[in-house]
Amino acid sequence: MIATMVAGCAGTGAGAASPARPAAGQVSDKATSAAPSPSETSAPSETSAASATPGTSKVEAVLARMSVEDKVGQLFMPVLYGPAANTVSGENQARFGVGTPAKAVAKYRLGGVILFPWADNVKNVRQVVALTNGLQKASPEIPLLVGADQENGRVSRMAPLVTQMPGASVIGSTGDPSLARRAAKVTGTELRALGINLDFAPVADVNINPRNPVIGPRAYGSDPKKVAPMVAAAVQGFHDAGIASTAKHFPGHGDTNVDSHSGLPVIQHSLSQWNKLDAPPFAAAIGKNIDAIMSAHVVMPKLDPSGDPATLSKPILTGLLREKLGFDGVVSTDALDMAGVRKKYGDGQVAVRAIQAGVDLLLMPPDFPKAYEAVLAAVKSGKISTARLDQSVRRLLKLKAARGLLDRAPVADPAEAERVLRSAEHRKVAQLINERAR
Repeated sequence: MIATMVAGCAGTGAGAASPARPAAGQVSDKATSAAPSPSETSAPSETSAASATPGTSKVEAVLARMSVEDKVGQLFMPVLYGPAANTVSGENQARFGVGTPAKAVAKYRLGGVILFPWADNVKNVRQVVALTNGLQKASPEIPLLVGADQENGRVSRMAPLVTQMPGASVIGSTGDPSLARRAAKVTGTELRALGINLDFAPVADVNINPRNPVIGPRAYGSDPKKVAPMVAAAVQGFHDAGIASTAKHFPGHGDTNVDSHSGLPVIQHSLSQWNKLDAPPFAAAIGKNIDAIMSAHVVMPKLDPSGDPATLSKPILTGLLREKLGFDGVVSTDALDMAGVRKKYGDGQVAVRAIQAGVDLLLMPPDFPKAYEAVLAAVKSGKISTARLDQSVRRLLKLKAARGLLDRAPVADPAEAERVLRSAEHRKVAQLINERAR
């Protein structure tokens, strides 16, 4: 029996010390302003991640030689089990039909993987470096996005390997965005040294509801005017470190008292309320060339009356995020194993509907073969057009090109990682933030 995979980037999270889960800057006026109203027509921002991405001809050359199966594989970022790329695990066999992480990468031509302690991926510095290098070797044609959910504070998947940085609420309390930038640079530098090139941070939610069970201290605060510059600065910090970052959870998970792991939150914000309360941090992130934005498994009926969560909502992901805010970077789902996205549709249909809504990256599908085969069948039947598939793959390849990942996979150095992680210089940044917290 396959153990239930319970995880998610909107989750309360835990460091490595927690019980293991069951195996199975300055901000531009544009960036800090509220989102445009529906009556306004906005072309994609010139500062959006995709338009600022180099290597367009390289991206097109790679795209041109990809098969349909290659392209569909690029859309997926699952969890693979074990501490090494060649570790044989019953979980991998049950979920992917092959024993090792390396074989799963090769079989499905995956676009990326995400690491978790509960999947036995995180033991020590040299082990993680060997794992990420081994995974990259398994994908010789197109290097992988190797992701981690390292927000710091309550959600710290790489603890205790990395510097124990304060969480977003502590940084927010300082009132100094430059500290958000420095913290993100430290985290990004340490992740990159481990071979991780994409962080699912920063949290761009505005924690409006004090009873929020899932965001809380993971947010920089409860005032969008103060949260937005913190988010923008954090994006700059990750980019200073040379890794990709992800603003989450769009269109905003801050005003809920339901955990989207176990239920489907409903937020009754009108469009004008959303413009004022939820949108500014996401607009700020887009203004700083954020690489990816993660969707929320929340229903906002006044933004989309269908009752579908934002992850499956074209009016929200394409209408608001892409057309109104001008974002043409990668849209990632939150973890697809969460109850909030699984209540209405089957796991295969969820994956297809997410792509149709505007998603590019399918994170942690609970039944990988079902989701993969459903998307592949939808492409072959025309339910997802070739043009729509290419749109998502192009965005993913542009992200990789922008972070220097498309020409050749980075090779992490274990000695360098041991030197960089938890260095005295990095610990001083954490200490400074704690001293200035209010």
